Amino acid sequence: MPGLLRGVARTAVVAGTATAVSNRVSRRQQGRWAAQQGPQEPAPAPPAEPAAPAPSDMTGKIEQLKQLGDLKSQGLLTEAEFEDQKRRLLAS
Repeated sequence: MPGLLRGVARTAVVAGTATAVSNRVSRRQQGRWAAQQGPQEPAPAPPAEPAAPAPSDMTGKIEQLKQLGDLKSQGLLTEAEFEDQKRRLLAS
């Protein structure tokens, strides 16, 4: 029985090591391919949300900021686009 456990343990170590190496190679290749492609043109920013009837208080702006944050967390807005839209919203 100890020989069997040793064989199973050795197989697990080899498989774990192979998986780790494979993942590292994949990440390195993706990084190289991204560097070779160079900077890509960013996707156009989604159109600004239609201006709701401008309430004089901050509740409307806070709601719009939450929506922008959701779009950013979903990956639909980049950090720069989010900051730009936030600046526009707060300036209005």
